[in-house]
Amino acid sequence: MAMNIVLVEPEIPQNTGNIARTCRATGSVLHIIKPMGFTIDDKKLKRAGLDYWHELDIRYYENLDDFFAKCPGTYYFCSTKAKKRHSDAEYQDGDYLFFGKETKGLPEDLLHENYESCVRIPMLSEIRSLNLSNAVAIVLYEALRQLDYQDMESCGHLTQYE
Repeated sequence: MAMNIVLVEPEIPQNTGNIARTCRATGSVLHIIKPMGFTIDDKKLKRAGLDYWHELDIRYYENLDDFFAKCPGTYYFCSTKAKKRHSDAEYQDGDYLFFGKETKGLPEDLLHENYESCVRIPMLSEIRSLNLSNAVAIVLYEALRQLDYQDMESCGHLTQYE
């Protein structure tokens, strides 16, 4: 299995490219719910994802209804409007981590319907939000930490001194 990152209507290609690279580095699946604020052939998107784009497990959906019809599972909705911290959730392999568009976040009706599954990253009150790609990395790596970084290389080595 793998963790699942769900981007709802992403707008900035560089963020999506950075998230794609994080997904590739962690073996996570990237789910993109349309519409997007860019095209997949956008140079900025590919540059941020670098040479990993062709190795990425990426799936596209026309809208949220299309996604929910095709992807049953456990969902966590990441939002500054949540009351529960991301680190208080108990993640399992295969869970879906939702993130909203950069300018508005996730739709409030979606958050209301799933409020017990909403999580937030703690931050100072005068800050509106974190960059989307940073937020994805923070929540994803907390989930992976809880799963003991399953199937991930966790020990590096020096290359000039071996």
